[in-house]
Order: sequence, then C-alpha cells, then structure tokens
Amino acid sequence: MSHPAGRVLGLLELLQSHHRLTGVELAARLGVDERTVRRYATTLVELGIPVTADRGRYGGYRLRPGYKLPPLMLTDDEAVAVLLGLVAAERLGLGTEEPATATALAKIRRVLPPALADRLAAVQEHLGFTLRRADPAVRPATGTLLALAAAARQRRRVRLDYRSFAGAASRRRLDPYGLVFHAGRWYVTGHDHLRGEVRTFRLDRIGEVVTEAETFEAPAGFDPVAQVTRSLAGVPYAHDVEVLLETDPDTARRRIPPSVGELTPTADGVLLRTRAERLDGMAQLLAGLGWPFTVLRPDALRDAVAEHARRLADWAGRSTG
Repeated sequence: MSHPAGRVLGLLELLQSHHRLTGVELAARLGVDERTVRRYATTLVELGIPVTADRGRYGGYRLRPGYKLPPLMLTDDEAVAVLLGLVAAERLGLGTEEPATATALAKIRRVLPPALADRLAAVQEHLGFTLRRADPAVRPATGTLLALAAAARQRRRVRLDYRSFAGAASRRRLDPYGLVFHAGRWYVTGHDHLRGEVRTFRLDRIGEVVTEAETFEAPAGFDPVAQVTRSLAGVPYAHDVEVLLETDPDTARRRIPPSVGELTPTADGVLLRTRAERLDGMAQLLAGLGWPFTVLRPDALRDAVAEHARRLADWAGRSTG
C-alpha cells in the first residue's frame, strides 16, 4: 500500500471496520505520520465520505453513524463469508421477504473482481444442503421483524394484528421478550395481554405492528428459545403420550429436540411426555430411536407399536425370488 491513493482507501477500510481509531493507531497501521492521516481524512471528506475527527484524550477518527458504504471494501475472505451467509439464509428461510436475499447477492457479485465472482458462483452452483428448503410463504415481512426487534430491545409494548392457524383474526397487545428462529420459521414470544400469559406468535401471521409508549420489564432469566420450543411441543394434538425410554438423559436430548416433547430423568430411564396427532407416526418415531421403551399412555399406542412391528416383520420376510 505504498501509493498514496492506496493508503487513502486503506484508511477508509479501517474506518469501515472499526468504530473509532485514534490518529496514532491509524498512522501505525498505514505506515505514515499523524499529519498525513489528517490529510487523508480531509481527502475522504472532499470525496463526500463523512469522516469526523473528535479531539481530546479519547478522540479519534470515525465514519458518521448510519453512513452506508457499498460493499467495495470487502476482502476475499469477507466476501466469501457474506455470500455464503446469504446463500444459507435463503436456503434455511432465515431471511425475510424473498427478493431481498437475491438482490443483495446480485449487488455484491457486481462489485467483486471477476475471478473471485466466478469462483463464488461455482461454490453456490455446487453447494448442497441436507436440510429441506424453507417455504417462502412463511417468511415474515422485513418491517415486522425490525419493529418487533426494536420493541424487544427498548422494552416497549406493541399492538399487532394476528391471524391464527385456523384463520381467526385478533388484535393483541404484546410485551415482546424475544425473537426466535426455529425450524424455518420466525417467532416472537412475550406476555400477551389478551390472554394474560406468555404466548408465542409466528411472525408470518402478524399484520400491522404499532409500537406503544408503555414499557415493560421482562422476567429475570427469561429464555425465549426455551419458551418457544416448549410452547411448540405443547401444541394441542389428539393424543397425550407418555413413554419411559431406557436410555440416559444426555443421549435422549441428542436424539429428541425440545420441540418434540419434554424429557424428565427418572430412576428407570427418561420419561418422554409429548402429544401426537397420529399414533402410527409416534410408533415409527419410537421404533426409530433404537432403545427399549415402555408405553405408559395411551393404551392405543401399544396397539400402534404392535401393528408397526408386524409391518416391519412382513417387510423383513419379503423375498425377491
């Protein structure tokens, strides 16, 4: 970076990646003196880039907050990280409205050196995922996500329109404790004033969000992830299920996520409490775990397990001859 123009761009890159740097720090990184740093900062200001210099013991140089730079100053490693992150977000449904991810990818590709752009395109074209692609229909609106995140951070109550799974519309007042991304969907959890208890809502079913003046305090130690997974596991289904699994708690937790059911260690193994809409599906799940188990309830689950065992025996006895 011996050319002055290169050092000016180097100063811009340093200011882009750091909140504030002193003149001494910048001079050492650029290999110049502090007077030259001041001259480079003036050059950036003349180019329309808002560099501010704060005097005093804790002063330094920084970019004006909120100023947006184009992604021209990314290193190769940074460009790879950003592009792979966008590709993964699009695949997993972590993004919001679908066009935003595609347009962001296109913008970054346009400003990359051709050789790097081609190599990253090759990665994207031949990158496979073991996870199922998220349904674009469940992606929330960007404004909804940002409004709820800001309200959670500021501890401000919100008023929102909500549509249930059955299509019923309601107006809610919510104290948003936190946001959770789980299994391809976004959720907000907090105190619902309509029901008078902590509830969980899918963001893609939320309409208008209005932030109110009232503030709130979240319960000490509240864990949004734990709350969301517990609430999803408690969604009402046709059958309440209790099964004693003959395994240890750590092994059970590795195979059975919190969204499937509640696991409680006992003297004889691990008690699984969950709900199921179809008992034949629960029988298949239990058989696939590979552990001995005892069905505690409902009695009909024993019949479903026996029927599944008969099907497996029939399939095992098939011959190609």
